[in-house]
Amino acid sequence: MAAVRPYVRRDGEGEALWFLGSLVTVKAAGAQTRGRLTVVEFVNPPGFAPPLHRHLEEDELFYVLSGTARFHCDGQVLEAGPGDFVALPATLPHTFVVGDGEPLRTLQITTPSGFERFAAAVGEPARERRLPEPGPVDPVALGHAANLHAIELLGPPPGH
Repeated sequence: MAAVRPYVRRDGEGEALWFLGSLVTVKAAGAQTRGRLTVVEFVNPPGFAPPLHRHLEEDELFYVLSGTARFHCDGQVLEAGPGDFVALPATLPHTFVVGDGEPLRTLQITTPSGFERFAAAVGEPARERRLPEPGPVDPVALGHAANLHAIELLGPPPGH
């Protein structure tokens, strides 16, 4: 394994992807963390909600930078806003719904690493860093990529 070196990723730096209608910027991947974790910056549009799902291997953690969201995990509802930290342990079904007022901007941490490979398999390179109009998601392609990356899709988010 290559030596891991210190680095700084500046605001706006990192591999940028359009992923399920959201902007994902990779700040730290498995290659920079010896496989221990992945850190991405997410910008989700107002009203965005990913499918109900569970990570079989990764804990998923969110630090909210701006905006609000209602996280649903294992029967609990967790309201979160700027400065809040949300922990979603591996194997527990979860999703979230972004508030209507503004985009949700978070740092998402997954441990161990690997989320960046799932996002790359499903997403496409982002040349502009502004939110696009959400397009259709191919459920077959999403399901196939999720299966390859130890993520189970369980259904739509609440209210969708």
